[in-house]
Amino acid sequence: MNTATAQIAPVTADNRLIRVLPLVGRVLIAAIFILSGLSKISDPAGTMAYIASVGLPLPALGLAGAVAVEVIGGALLISGYRLRSVAAALALFSLATAVFFHAQLGDQNQFIHFFKNVAMAGGLLQIVAFGKGRD
Repeated sequence: MNTATAQIAPVTADNRLIRVLPLVGRVLIAAIFILSGLSKISDPAGTMAYIASVGLPLPALGLAGAVAVEVIGGALLISGYRLRSVAAALALFSLATAVFFHAQLGDQNQFIHFFKNVAMAGGLLQIVAFGKGRD
């Protein structure tokens, strides 16, 4: 018997679960981006006022960019298209959002949002590292 031959694992419920979990994880991570982007579309004036309130220039451009990154990036994350690049862009977006919009760590709400964004970036970096998971 050739010991270099790879063993093929039988298809079991555990294997099927392991195969579907990466997609489920991507859907769960993408949901926050898509919902956030849609909420920005529903209140553009409020979003632009918030962008301006933290001192960032060109709030209309910031709104358009954020909506594009969140909605399109979230959809691409679910689809798996260019997955590692999309996950990297969303991770950077999450970290930038944490720094620019949630950096008042003395405020407990801002503290929670800051580390939520950091945690999301961490999950996205796992996708960058491991891709779609097992085939």
